[in-house]
Amino acid sequence: GTWLNSTGSEYKMWMWRANGGTTSTNTQGDINSTVQVDPSGCFSIVTYTGTLSGAGVETVGHGLSVAPSYIITKVIASGNWWVFSDGQTSWNYGMNLNDTTVSTDKSGNGSMSAPTTTVFSTNNTEGLNDSGGNIAYCFANCEGYIKSGVYEGNGNADGAYVYCGFRPAFVISKAIDVADSWFILDETRDPSNEAVKYLQSNSSAAEAEHANIGIDILSNGFKCRRSSNALNGSGNDYIYLAFAKNPFQYATAR
Repeated sequence: GTWLNSTGSEYKMWMWRANGGTTSTNTQGDINSTVQVDPSGCFSIVTYTGTLSGAGVETVGHGLSVAPSYIITKVIASGNWWVFSDGQTSWNYGMNLNDTTVSTDKSGNGSMSAPTTTVFSTNNTEGLNDSGGNIAYCFANCEGYIKSGVYEGNGNADGAYVYCGFRPAFVISKAIDVADSWFILDETRDPSNEAVKYLQSNSSAAEAEHANIGIDILSNGFKCRRSSNALNGSGNDYIYLAFAKNPFQYATAR
């Protein structure tokens, strides 16, 4: 088809095998959910149906063995993708994966608490608690596998260094205090440093390179190598999510 198999077009896909399609019912939250949990206990796919009709909060069981640090949610129907994470001001603050807006306080729709080892909170924000059904991708920091957090840019080519504890295969990053795009870089399209080829989750634009965007992918994290606001603006804060090339193993530098 046009989106996945158009003649002569090149495609990039990132895939996570959660649990071979095996799901279970989770009853630990206010709302029952269906979860598919990675054997690591650090990544799950959660579906649930919201019941809020006004401002308020309902919890949802995520199935992980630890509290998630980064959650991506979306209503099953047409609507925004939301990202909530430890790296933002609080778990009431979120950003849309499909646009460039800054981190926004959504507590007016119900004040949400940080996730626990069993549940995460939803409020009446579109995409979090819809009666038509919702999906959430929950990620917890996991040694040698998954790392999310926040870093501060310094605005020069000897840029911010982010420790992950593994060699990343995939990094997505966005400024939380500046209206700018989400940038996705990986080691497959750039097998040698610097990694400069990026895609943007908020744009249908083709893969691109820019003089001010690039990172070194290291054995234990990544380092910004350009001075732009996009990844390394001076004094700007960025949330990121990274996954290991070789999960649970000590990777080698390149």
